[in-house]
Parts: sequence; structure tokens; C-alpha cells
Amino acid sequence: MGACMALCSLASCASCLCGSAPCLLCGCCPSSNNSTVTRLVFSIFLLLGTFVSVIMILPGMEAQLRKIPGFCRGGSGIPGVENQFDCDVIVGYKSVYRMCFAMTCFFFLFFIIMIRVRSSKDPRAAIQNGFWFFKFLILVGITVGAFFIPDGTFHTVWYYFGVVGSLLFILIQLILLIDFAHSWNISWIGRAENNDNKCWYAGLLAFTVLFYALAFTAVVLCYIYYTLPNDCTEHKVFISLNLIFCIIISIVSILPKVQEAQPHSGLLQASLISLYTMYITWSAMTNNPNRKCNPSLLSLVSNISSPTTPEVNTPGHSQWWDAQSIVGLVIFLFCTLYASIRSSSNTQVNKLLQTEEGGGESPVGQLGEDGIRRAVDNEEDAVTYNYSAFHFHLCLASLYIMMTLTNWYQPDTTTKAMLSTMPAVWVKVCSSWLGLSLYLWTLIAPLIFPDRDFN
Repeated sequence: MGACMALCSLASCASCLCGSAPCLLCGCCPSSNNSTVTRLVFSIFLLLGTFVSVIMILPGMEAQLRKIPGFCRGGSGIPGVENQFDCDVIVGYKSVYRMCFAMTCFFFLFFIIMIRVRSSKDPRAAIQNGFWFFKFLILVGITVGAFFIPDGTFHTVWYYFGVVGSLLFILIQLILLIDFAHSWNISWIGRAENNDNKCWYAGLLAFTVLFYALAFTAVVLCYIYYTLPNDCTEHKVFISLNLIFCIIISIVSILPKVQEAQPHSGLLQASLISLYTMYITWSAMTNNPNRKCNPSLLSLVSNISSPTTPEVNTPGHSQWWDAQSIVGLVIFLFCTLYASIRSSSNTQVNKLLQTEEGGGESPVGQLGEDGIRRAVDNEEDAVTYNYSAFHFHLCLASLYIMMTLTNWYQPDTTTKAMLSTMPAVWVKVCSSWLGLSLYLWTLIAPLIFPDRDFN
């Protein structure tokens, strides 16, 4: 889908950028729904901003910019020309904060504009599904303006916005993962029953065992490398509690009463949630400012001591290539694309975004006056997803990207460094507890309220 859309947009950029999502497809993907294309393009905007942020935080980027004559203040100069541009703002964590600030403002603007849009007949729906060239200009304009924001307390204040937004987004990621595992379980069980092929059951069992094995391996490695016999008490508590909680949700998910109320719940979902919980636990421990309890990944892999890698172990240094940041970006990418192109019905994400898309036959493109098939406008009667909720989700995703790329380090305005702090640890750990509680609630809610429809 993404490749198809990219090729089409390049081939007819001049004629389609100001048009609608069906025009953007230009007949190359005639079986697509208008709503799916719109979500995918907005997600591409987010991924484009993420890509730019990754480039600007690359180590050595500032040194390369300073080599450009007459560009950076204090860099290579041209005789008679004074360098006025502060390259410190467009590289490192400052550039990430400003880029993500721009994306957050962009999606928050659309969150406000799209409140209570009911169908594509609403004039605001045309803004949602079209005018991509102007949307891109708005995003670029906000981004340029963000780089002129004075340092002051901007980074400190925006850090706390990022912490709160990231906490909410982590919970949304968990809902997306539950939805993915739920849809996966239903799909493979359905194929096994319809085709009378037991291989699908074997596949589900294999992945369930794999997820539990990875989660258990993570627990063991965390105990080995992130705890000490006489220190790191917090880490021991975090790992032990989350291990116990994962065992509890696994047992509850297969209880006869739960299986009767939720026939499709099972160990596949519980295993995936357990693995994600252990990832969040590990990610939290990597933000502990106590370096004895938080060894660098490089020292674990290469068995070299901390003094030989000061650039990695210095608490005030933000490293974008940290393993937990890379894993976080991969999970973010999967969840964002899944939320954009998913089309299953009656699932957790549908209830979250008020979606009713999917089911039935595959859509067939509408034939335009020019003889080219367009994507289907499947929202004439009612929108298939909540526009405002979708933009709010991308707004939180922008804040999560900011925190992930800067490794959740807090800016220090006095030393211009990024410092690891315990609040980041507690935010992640609490998000794992909230996520486990949320999943547990989805299992027991039908038992507590039998008169309500939870299908």
C-alpha cells in the first residue's frame, strides 16, 4: 500500500496534491477505501517527521554542518561574512524537541478542527481527506517557526508534556497490540476450523511458546544484568512484580468462566502482553541514573568496562542508538501502520477510535469522469473512524517519538546536557502496571457486568 501510494503520488504530484485522497491514489490502488488512504497519508507525515528527527540527532551531524562555510556560528567562515546561524538548535535533542513540537501542534490543530465530523458530507471532511499540498506547507511552516523558539524553559516544560503524552501513548500501543493478537487469534482459528487444518493451531501454539520464552529470557537477563546482590532494590521489585502480574493475567485468560464469556481470549494475547510488559520494564530500568544498576548495552555486549566508553556511560549524554530506543521505534512503527491500514471489525481499536470499517467484500474503485478508478468514498453515510481521536493518537505519537529519540532524558538548562532521572523510570513502570490492569479488565469485565455487551 505504501509503495503503491508513493509511486502514484510521484507520478502525478502536480495534479493530485491539492485534491482528495482518492485523487492521490490516481487509480493505482482502486480497491482502497478513502478513509484508509487518509489515515495512511497522515501517518506518513508522522513518519517523515520522525525520519528528519533521527537524521538531526545523528552523532557528528553538528560537526558536519560546521564544515559548511558561512553557515554555523563559530564554524568555518567566509571572509567578510559573519556566521549568524546557531547550529546547536538544529541538531541533537533540541532539534528533536522542536520537530516533535511542530508535529504535535499540527495534529492537535486537526484534532480541534475535526471534532464531531459525522460523515464525508460535512465540509470539514474535505479538509481531512484532501488538500495534502497545503497540509504539507502548514506542517513545514510550523516546523520552521518552532526552530525560532527561544531556549529558555521551553525544553524543560515540553519534557513534561512529552512524559504525560508518552504515558498515554504507551497504553494505546498496548491496546493496539491486544487488538492485533486478538485479530490474529480469530483469523488463524477460523482458518483451522474452516479448512480442517490443524497446522494453524500448531502455529498459534508455536508463537505463544515463543513469546513466553522471550519474556522469560528477558526476566532472567534483567535479573542478571540490572540487579546487584546488595543494590538495585527498585529493579528487583519491578521485575518480580511484573513477572507475578504476567503469570496472573495468563492464568485468568484461560479460566473456564473467562473462556465462556470471551471464547477468543487465550494465551496468545497474554503471551504478547507479557513480552511487551517485560520490554517496558527493561526500558524503564535503562533510564535509572544509578549507573551501577544501569550498565550500557555496549559494555554488556563487548564486556568492556565503563571507563573505556565514557561517551556511552556518561549520564548527561543522550544516545539515540540505545537499544531500547531502537526497539521502541520498531514497535511504534508497527503500531502506527497497523492503526492506519487495519480494517477488522468489532475490536478494541474500533471502540477506541469509534471505527466500523471492514467486513463484507473488498471495495471496488469508483469510475471517475476521466475513466480512472478512484478509491471508494465509504463515509457518505457515516465516518468509519473518529477523525479527532485519530489525530489525538498521532499527537501523542509525536510526543512518544520525542521521548524515545532522546531516551527519556531530562534537559538540564544549566549544563545543556540530557540527564537520566527516576521520574522517567516510574512513568514507564506505572504505564506497564496500568496496561496490565487494562488487559485484566478486558478479561473480567464481562463477568462483572454480564448484562453489558462486550463483543
